[in-house]
Amino acid sequence: MTAFFEANMDILLFAGAAAAKALVFLGAIMGFTGLLTLAERKVSALMQDRIGPNRAAVFGLKLNGLFHPAADAIKMIFKEDFVPGRAEKLLFTLAPLFALVPVLALFAVIPFGDYVMVFGYKLDLLIADLPLGLFFVLALSGMAIYGTFLAGWASKNNFALLGAMRGAAQMVSYEVVLGLTLVGLMMIYGSAALQDMVRAQGALLFGCVPAWGVVCQPLAFILFLTAAIAENKRGPFDLVEGESEIIGYFMEYSSMRFAAFMFAEFAEIVLVAMLTATLFFGGWQVPYLYETGFIFPGGGALSLNHYLVSAMQVAAFSAKTVFFAWFLLVVRWTLPRFRFDQLMSLCWKALLPLALLNILLTGAVMLALGKL
Repeated sequence: MTAFFEANMDILLFAGAAAAKALVFLGAIMGFTGLLTLAERKVSALMQDRIGPNRAAVFGLKLNGLFHPAADAIKMIFKEDFVPGRAEKLLFTLAPLFALVPVLALFAVIPFGDYVMVFGYKLDLLIADLPLGLFFVLALSGMAIYGTFLAGWASKNNFALLGAMRGAAQMVSYEVVLGLTLVGLMMIYGSAALQDMVRAQGALLFGCVPAWGVVCQPLAFILFLTAAIAENKRGPFDLVEGESEIIGYFMEYSSMRFAAFMFAEFAEIVLVAMLTATLFFGGWQVPYLYETGFIFPGGGALSLNHYLVSAMQVAAFSAKTVFFAWFLLVVRWTLPRFRFDQLMSLCWKALLPLALLNILLTGAVMLALGKL
């Protein structure tokens, strides 16, 4: 047994490190996602001059509604788990899993820091460093459409089916734009690995401007964020659950099955926020912060401890994620809902041509600069 551990020590350490990173990172994401369910209602209340949820209490403490996510979870657990008599029971049961599991799996390739040294071992701060991580994101995110469509079709409810068909058309359309907006980034940074792309954004343009994606690809940033909101089925593109027309593809779901759909939607908000920060705002990068500390363009420097640098990088990534998650909530409660024909026209007549134009312009600039 001792010989086995000695011979496979590297493998065991790698597996243990990956498990620890998954436990910590996904645990933080799920906790933040739970808080977003409260933030959603608090943001809407603030914008509508209301107080918002503030009644749930533990031992008389309300903490401004902080216990409401836990109260919601308890309520969902004890609700009746209803299954329509005409429903396709197997697919009806699997649909929430198709919606939730791909979203959680996508967090594995998002780098939340550079690296940290632990007992002499270099520990990269991401769960899975895939060389084609960006393609993994695009491929697996497309799986979520099965959860949406199966939920509506398996319910055998006409209104749920209408919402599912809308969702399928919307997600397929905007997935094309979503992929095309990222081509320019891969051309500039020369890699499809998210960690490599973040590290490349640490370079300086003109000796002082960080080479963040939003600087190199401003049009792609706008197109990406718009397509990502539509792919997430969030307002103003929440046509699949328009209350004035239909209830939505999940209308026959209750209890924890409905909770899985709701949790998947809020987890997608966190995912979009993290991808936006990673691809366009430097991810864990802090301007002028390197492995040894700050090195400023004018020649000044400030040496910092390795662990302090790693902590600052993780904190920077967390702050960017929180900001964009808040921004997505504000957009949800600011803009009016599009009509379905407007939604599809925006994709095929505006965003898609602009995404193709962005690729053409990126190639022309790189050719002019001798980068191709």
